[in-house]
Amino acid sequence: MPSPNDSSLELAPAIRTAVSRLMRQFKKKGRNAALSMTERSTLGALDLYGTLLPSELAEMEKITAQSMTQILNNLSGLGYIQKKTSEQDKRKVFISLSTMGRAALAEIRHETIEWLAGAMTSLLTAKEMEVLKEAAPILYKLADFNGSPVV
Repeated sequence: MPSPNDSSLELAPAIRTAVSRLMRQFKKKGRNAALSMTERSTLGALDLYGTLLPSELAEMEKITAQSMTQILNNLSGLGYIQKKTSEQDKRKVFISLSTMGRAALAEIRHETIEWLAGAMTSLLTAKEMEVLKEAAPILYKLADFNGSPVV
């Protein structure tokens, strides 16, 4: 991985702080505010991919298998996921969204999107909206980066 340059070292703290504050705002929204961001993201992954193994979810969320087990136990206790043991390999358990999980995820998405769209409409100029439109794919790229950061 290349060493950070002066420009990236200058910009990184501002991006980290802004994204962290935005994530806290998302977490506070709605009746499902008690769910962690990783629990919400896990529900989103299950919605996107259908059925996944716990190890696949852990890899996607960049957490340990043990942490994912805790998350899945909590989501299961809430009735948000279903677990099904593989017919071919009884050691494998497939995870999918339940009807309640789909409803909870839809509510979370609706509430956070409504809040964000309202904030953007209230605060941003047309030019700033265009900048965000261009920045969204860049933020995805950063979020998906798996390299080791230079400390």
